[in-house]
Amino acid sequence: MRSLDNTFFSVLDLAPVKEGGSIGETFRETLDLARHAERWGYRRYWLAEHHNMRGIASAATAVLIGYVAGGTETIRVGSGGVMLPNHAPLVVAEQFGTLESLYPGRIDLGLGRAPGTDQRTALALRRHLAAADDDFPRDVAELQNYFAPVRPGQAVRAVPGAGLNVPIWLLGSSLFSAELAAARGLPFAFASHFAPDYLLQALEVYRSRFRPSETLAKPYAMAGFNVFAADTDAEARRLFTSVQRQFVNLRRGVPGLLQPPDETLEAEWSEMERAGVEHMLACSVVGSPETVRRGLEAFIEVTQADELMLTAQIYSHAARLHSFEIVAGLMAGRKAA
Repeated sequence: MRSLDNTFFSVLDLAPVKEGGSIGETFRETLDLARHAERWGYRRYWLAEHHNMRGIASAATAVLIGYVAGGTETIRVGSGGVMLPNHAPLVVAEQFGTLESLYPGRIDLGLGRAPGTDQRTALALRRHLAAADDDFPRDVAELQNYFAPVRPGQAVRAVPGAGLNVPIWLLGSSLFSAELAAARGLPFAFASHFAPDYLLQALEVYRSRFRPSETLAKPYAMAGFNVFAADTDAEARRLFTSVQRQFVNLRRGVPGLLQPPDETLEAEWSEMERAGVEHMLACSVVGSPETVRRGLEAFIEVTQADELMLTAQIYSHAARLHSFEIVAGLMAGRKAA
């Protein structure tokens, strides 16, 4: 059985662009957080592909992964994820083959099938929107083939990429990628940090239908989880208002920069908006170290996830560091207990 004592913890960074800040500042803070996460014992550091969102700076995901990997030494760095329908599989293989060649044994490739943006921007990325669900499994298989050793007579190969061990993860917020990850024997990560509805059903499907592969002998499941930790419950709730406001704006169709926290949002959202945001962020714990410990333990007990991918859209860089440091203290405490 999974518990706080035997669960791995990692960091998902959406590279938030803050009101009053700059994208350059965002990237410097991303690297600083990654260096701290490495020292604190987090297992991996992932960045996610989003486009045409003023408040998220990780659009060129592979480039940012290289920046973070080059500024750290041991922590695994990867994508959470690359939206495969936006790219030719060969290009992804070459990009991540390059990263693996530069930073051997430290690169992860998480794949999603959503556009990571709105439909108009998706059209600008792809030039057409004719892709169907059937394309994603084929693209995953094609990508895996580019990482395999070169076969006799193979006309197209990834250079670099061929023969390299780049772990592929499938990411999702529904049952589709859970079923595909199970069928192909790949690790699976569920985006419960913003889309909790199918979490438990997807994990059950993945585990029950898993077929061992050359890369993975048994199921390995990760779940996304928001952690807003502070010295007190009240301070953590205040920090949480930044991401709540961000989700309100997203639901209104006006995504913007990450704004400073406030004491309350009562005057800014309707009851319907509040209910919608609370539902989307249901997989969260907000509070003091003891509150966070209880929240993590409860989430692990319910999901039995092998690993939690923690994220925190916190306006203050110092407060964001402190939040992840609090969780790191819980990780250290479990070893000493």
